[in-house]
Amino acid sequence: MENTHFHILTGGPGSGKTTVLQELGHMGYHVVQEVARGIIQRQIATNGTALPWADTSRYARLMLLRSVADFEEFCHLRTPCFFDRGIIDTLGYCQLIHQSFPSGAENAACRYRYNQRVFLFPFWEEIYVTDNERKQDMEEAKRTAYTLQTTYEKYGYQILSVPFLPPRERAEWLLAHL
Repeated sequence: MENTHFHILTGGPGSGKTTVLQELGHMGYHVVQEVARGIIQRQIATNGTALPWADTSRYARLMLLRSVADFEEFCHLRTPCFFDRGIIDTLGYCQLIHQSFPSGAENAACRYRYNQRVFLFPFWEEIYVTDNERKQDMEEAKRTAYTLQTTYEKYGYQILSVPFLPPRERAEWLLAHL
């Protein structure tokens, strides 16, 4: 199943993906929020353990399941739709923490295909901050961006590195490269 109208925004934490996704939403485009942050928020609210600093295996399984569900939910769209991360991000996360992939992850990565061009948001030290849900230090954030790039390339995607610009200009740059 492939949808070339599905565009992935990926990169390390704190690189500006979500801000640009919000900008694209304000411009009238379909956007899909990052599944990982939602999982973290729900797990914290319910005292759950499927967290990147607790039960990483459950956390990765939930990321995969929610990413596949998002793909399935919006597969009918025939206009540009932007995702804050995708299925491949789960595999990259597992590689980053040296954990085996959740059952069915590689099959999902091959079965559910996004547009071949993936927009990578490189680490940007000047805007990076941590919070209750983003606890990675700068070095891990840099490694995350690199790991995601190599993981997407391994699965046949072409990486376009998004330049350091104000959010609106980043969104316009991205649209010019669809």
